[in-house]
Amino acid sequence: MSTTTSSRLLRLLSLLQTRKDWPGGELADRLEVSARTVRRDVDRLRELGYPIQATMGTGGGYRLGAGAALPPLLLDDDEAVAVAVGLRTAAQGGVSGIEETSVRALAKLLMVLPSRLRRRVDALGAFTVPIPGRGPTVDADVLALVAGVCRDGERLRFDYERHDGTVSRRVTEPHRLVSRGRLWYLVAWDNEREDWRTFRVDRMRPLTPTGPRVPPRDPPEQGVAAYLAERMNFHMWPHKARVRLLIGVEEATGRGIGEYGRLEAVDEASCILDVAGDSFQVMACYLAMLDVEMRVEEPEELRTEMSALAARLRRAAD
Repeated sequence: MSTTTSSRLLRLLSLLQTRKDWPGGELADRLEVSARTVRRDVDRLRELGYPIQATMGTGGGYRLGAGAALPPLLLDDDEAVAVAVGLRTAAQGGVSGIEETSVRALAKLLMVLPSRLRRRVDALGAFTVPIPGRGPTVDADVLALVAGVCRDGERLRFDYERHDGTVSRRVTEPHRLVSRGRLWYLVAWDNEREDWRTFRVDRMRPLTPTGPRVPPRDPPEQGVAAYLAERMNFHMWPHKARVRLLIGVEEATGRGIGEYGRLEAVDEASCILDVAGDSFQVMACYLAMLDVEMRVEEPEELRTEMSALAARLRRAAD
């Protein structure tokens, strides 16, 4: 096989790995060869073990499928660096069971990286200081199982531990996994409650077998990420309060106050902040840091905590 042919095969393989379907004519144009040459090159790649599927007709083309073994992947410079960074992060991240595997994969990748790219990756490792996480970790097998159920549209039963330690059996139709910080969350339709709910994956104990398959539901209308943010900032906390801020809603939004609650416009000079938290004491401290004039609308417990906080601060200042 000539050097020119080998180079063209690598270019063809790289193109097939960048998207799902390629029309034959477009591949021929990209490689600057005839459609017949593309067919011959595809046959050579098949002989090397790449499962390339062909579709016939006017809209026919080629697709790189999944085979019994993992074929070599071609990565451009930025993709190789991104994979290396991702593997290094995974070795220190919040998913248990993949740390050693990530280190092995990273070592293999570094062995074959060109020196110009290895320097970029080495600089990241040499001049960053990771702080080991202290939070909960997610079992890699559980994460993979939940992702597969989302993909296949199956029901999932699991035992779920709430923040107060109680355990309940849930039957759900999983929709999406969302990663936030070191934690993973499942957004799913809860069949018993007949509504969307969020679940911490590290608190889930899936029951197998999964299934049956169910038709997909329309996702939350505000989108999965916005729905999760709203649940985390308000609905999932046991203590809730309503506070009137003496600034307009646009100014409050610009200050980022709405990131941890829900803002509601009242008039040009005031707005309502619905806020929630694990305790009214923590809530009082957070509100005091907003540096804005406010009035507590409800409940009385928050007024009591804010008065106690004010008294402590006055004593500290005296």
